Amino acid sequence: MSALMNDFLLEHEAAIRLTFFLGILGVMAFWEHLAPRRPLSTSKTIRWFSNLGIVFIDTLALRLLLPATAVSVALFVEERHMGLFNDFALPYWVSVVLGVICLDLVIYLQHVMFHAVPALWRLHMMHHTDLDFDVTTGVRFHPVEIILSMGIKIAVVALMGISALAVVLFEILLNGTSMFNHGNVYLPARFDRGLRLLVVTPEMHRVHHSVVIRETNSNFGFNLPWWDRLLGTYRHQPAAGHEAMTIGLSHFRDPQRLTLPWLLVLPFIEKTGKYPIGS
Repeated sequence: MSALMNDFLLEHEAAIRLTFFLGILGVMAFWEHLAPRRPLSTSKTIRWFSNLGIVFIDTLALRLLLPATAVSVALFVEERHMGLFNDFALPYWVSVVLGVICLDLVIYLQHVMFHAVPALWRLHMMHHTDLDFDVTTGVRFHPVEIILSMGIKIAVVALMGISALAVVLFEILLNGTSMFNHGNVYLPARFDRGLRLLVVTPEMHRVHHSVVIRETNSNFGFNLPWWDRLLGTYRHQPAAGHEAMTIGLSHFRDPQRLTLPWLLVLPFIEKTGKYPIGS
């Protein structure tokens, strides 16, 4: 069973991920049109062209600069019984679930690290300079950050022996929940309270995009909401409320720098401000 699954994933990984990406993007865009949470303050056309253009560049950079993907590494270590999970006779489904949870914890810790180390914050702050908050903010990451993140995931997959199915499921979940929890969508308060016990919601993650430093450095989770609660980085609501809060960074307020070329050079020419943890 796992061998057939591995062959299928190796052959169709890109198509599977692209299908889910386009499907979730379309659903979230339609939801934002029907029930927006906040009015947008800048040109949606310019932002969407820039943010989705970054996705194309990120994908191209990964294909050109990394010789292996997380899935190919997972298949390699599984065939040779390498990694921690392969040292135990775990049922296949258990290893898949543990692999997804393990990768999610790593991405949470990576996110904290990119806020704590000034050199890494330079790359990550491009994500936070968006002056609005919608589904495309969830895929707005600098190509260098994407490459570093993939390198971290590959190392964890090799060390832990995470299965290829777990890797693909995690990538789909991470991409999908990132677009969901960055959505400019209205959720009834009662529904949000229950849902955020299971997954990071837009109401929870929007706090992370506040200009207020203590709020920026909270709610780091993308997928599972548990790590913020367990590790003391959870913040329930922004101090100003969701309607009045300001999105972005206090030292980056120029909408003219939302274009794609500016986003690519931004980490190398803009100041980091006082946002890195401990600064």
